[in-house]
Amino acid sequence: MPALAVRVQEKGKVTIPLEIRRRLRLKKGDLVTFVETEQGYLLLPAEVAVGQALEAVGKVLKEKGVTYGQLMKRGRRIRGKLLKEQYRLVEI
Repeated sequence: MPALAVRVQEKGKVTIPLEIRRRLRLKKGDLVTFVETEQGYLLLPAEVAVGQALEAVGKVLKEKGVTYGQLMKRGRRIRGKLLKEQYRLVEI
């Protein structure tokens, strides 16, 4: 696909060309993410960026030998501690 130029409008708004919106399956209200690269910025549907971030986190956890179960258990422990400290809640 050739490069497409669009004009920056008032308040920094730009219109994503229809062909690109169709290719990315973007519709009104969808979130997009701008990812900084060495060449500039990459526009991604937010769900793609989130998926890539989760894959990166998973890779680091795997390298450190942390399982999904361990991560969830630790998260529950931390949330429980925060609830007790901030709201003085006691486990039933």
